[in-house]
Amino acid sequence: MDLHLKNLFDRFQEQFGSGPGLGPGSGTCLMKVEGIAPNFIKSIYKASAALYRTDPWKRLCPGHIFGVRVGKDTDWSGKKQPFPCVQFVGGDGGDIGFHMFRSQSDATKMTGSRETVQVPNVELLRVTYEREALMFPSNRKMIKSLSLEVSGSDRFPVIDVARCTSSGSLRFRHPSSEELKFVYAFMKAIALVHPLLQEDKEGGPKWSSLMHFEPFIETVDVQWPQEMAKGYDLVAVTISHPPGQAYEEKASTTASSTPTKYAELSKEESFVDIRVYLNGSLKQCAACEKEIHGEQALSCGRCRAVVYCSSVCQKQHTKETHKSMCGLYKAMMEREEELEMNIFMFACDADQPCKWLESLGIHQKGMWRRKCSCYSHCPFGLLPVKGGLWDAWGGLNDEEFPRDSSFQHHVRDGMSSPILLSGWSEYYNLRSLPLSSPVADILSHPLTVYYILTTLNISSKNLLQKGKEVIVHYLGPEGELDWMPAFAEVGHLLNGLGNVQIVMVGSEVPTNLSGTTSGIGSRVRVNLVRGVYQEEASYLPPPHVIVALNCGLDSYANWGGALNSIKSMAVPAFFTDQSELSCANAKQALRSAGLHITHPVTPNPFRSPVKHHEPSSNLPSYSNGFVLGVNT
Repeated sequence: MDLHLKNLFDRFQEQFGSGPGLGPGSGTCLMKVEGIAPNFIKSIYKASAALYRTDPWKRLCPGHIFGVRVGKDTDWSGKKQPFPCVQFVGGDGGDIGFHMFRSQSDATKMTGSRETVQVPNVELLRVTYEREALMFPSNRKMIKSLSLEVSGSDRFPVIDVARCTSSGSLRFRHPSSEELKFVYAFMKAIALVHPLLQEDKEGGPKWSSLMHFEPFIETVDVQWPQEMAKGYDLVAVTISHPPGQAYEEKASTTASSTPTKYAELSKEESFVDIRVYLNGSLKQCAACEKEIHGEQALSCGRCRAVVYCSSVCQKQHTKETHKSMCGLYKAMMEREEELEMNIFMFACDADQPCKWLESLGIHQKGMWRRKCSCYSHCPFGLLPVKGGLWDAWGGLNDEEFPRDSSFQHHVRDGMSSPILLSGWSEYYNLRSLPLSSPVADILSHPLTVYYILTTLNISSKNLLQKGKEVIVHYLGPEGELDWMPAFAEVGHLLNGLGNVQIVMVGSEVPTNLSGTTSGIGSRVRVNLVRGVYQEEASYLPPPHVIVALNCGLDSYANWGGALNSIKSMAVPAFFTDQSELSCANAKQALRSAGLHITHPVTPNPFRSPVKHHEPSSNLPSYSNGFVLGVNT
């Protein structure tokens, strides 16, 4: 054959051939990936469709290289992240998708936007959104048989791994199931993160038509689908631009600003106020703080997170404050469905707490009296107590609340150890509780403490497994002072190993109870101390871990001294708060105190399933909703 014709046919086959990843209509069929299940494929296609809808190609291009970390290095084979660098392609009108690389060096070599640039010995994972009509019959058959979710009008992701050999020829293979899991986590995370990127209007080259972004890093949590989860439901995913970019540790005198900047609206995006139905609850205008009924409230038409009494207030607040934060709020609102706990069979919306409690038959009963304002006149810790555990749980049926008993014959790997739980489903199964029981709303506090001790904090977990005592400094207790029967569950879950001493310190501890110690079961002791932590800490037994639940770090001025004490002790400390916005402000308060966030903000698997409503916001809010940590 003529050499010219041979070269021509070779080039044609590279672009339009029949091998995996060769040109339009190509790509691997995920059904052929070893160890993959149909539900896994459905989850990948669902995540890719969600990413496609956020339209990242409007702003991102191959010039923007992102770093990505999914969980810990030890979670992956080879003890390293499979593809820690990512480029988006298609910003100039070519094929759309993204490329994932083994290193930043590899990514910088691959600058082509329409097709793979052949660089010897560089391997990349490619995700390209192609039209169904151009795909191989095997892919079309898979799409039809599994009813996979479409991306855009008629596009579906084609995923393969390409490598250019030293001789210049391309080789392709199917991605492994582990690599697909990594891709899934990235797609879920980047869909939330990329709208938060802020354009660098000062630092970018004036001659360039490309958009440049300020240095950025953000950690979000991705929930594994049921078929992918092994032991834990959530994984922390960090996106950075440029790769490896660290947070700027800037001193700040205020705790109200967020640690990273977020995208402002483009000129063509308008704020229209829309009327939203808010169950008739009493709300508060974010601008003038006027109280309004839910049916009369207006909300930002883009993020739907902020409430106003009128268009005048909405326009004023948008111009002065809201415009720069709207992108962040929108991303938070998009996680609302993910944060909801749909496993429960009772109403999980306490828009009007008294009515919610009445619907369950527990209003003004037992420990539930702290779940509405009817007993606000009674100091914390001094609710009248009568009867036993049945009365404490408000007269629920015997099978609807946890018994004051240990777990018999619960062993792991042939030996007794503290019971490790990853969420409410496991706990309810363990206790044989019906999903119609609302006890998770109160148990959120003790089980969050237990989750921190046995899962998040390695040192306390090791102590408990060795049968030793763990001392917890518990800051700012309020309603917990009346929920002592619920804290007995911490001791039961220890499963016969170790002890926990909880020292509750706060200004709400009644004077007549300060200095008292009570045994909550055989393995948990609670000491009560009235006062502020920075003044009392030196008189207390040294802690192994410090916790502050629903802490409101940005709301109380006296946190400054407590944070200084935590910094000087260098003890692991964990904080929970109700919303992502509160946690964003909490991160800034911690950084201002010189503390580094070593456990990123993550949804707490033992958050209360009952949604709360903030006066001037529609943001998802749950008691102990999110957890973050320092000194871990």
